[in-house]
Amino acid sequence: MNLGVIVYSNDPETMSRAFELATYALKQGDKVSVSLLGKGVEVDKISKYEAHSSQAFKVAGEMQGFVDAGGKIFASGKCIESRGIETPKLCTVSTMKDIYEMVKKSDKVVTF
Repeated sequence: MNLGVIVYSNDPETMSRAFELATYALKQGDKVSVSLLGKGVEVDKISKYEAHSSQAFKVAGEMQGFVDAGGKIFASGKCIESRGIETPKLCTVSTMKDIYEMVKKSDKVVTF
């Protein structure tokens, strides 16, 4: 199955669960792509906060696990630009065309 995951939240628990599901699907043999949109592109800010927190949700670790398992993470260039931030670590900048193609090729799309 081709699974598309769209993350538009910057809530650490939500992001952690999105990447946990994406990694699990990869390990089941599925092809998975993750796109970060809106607040989802703020993942590096969340990771910096987590480094100084005892919070149970480690988004950076979940993202690294997903990439290590062969996953690809895309981040909306417009969303990055509108926030004046750098491209999140482990991410490739994407356009709306890229996101459209991901959705079109996916058998299922889930959003977080």
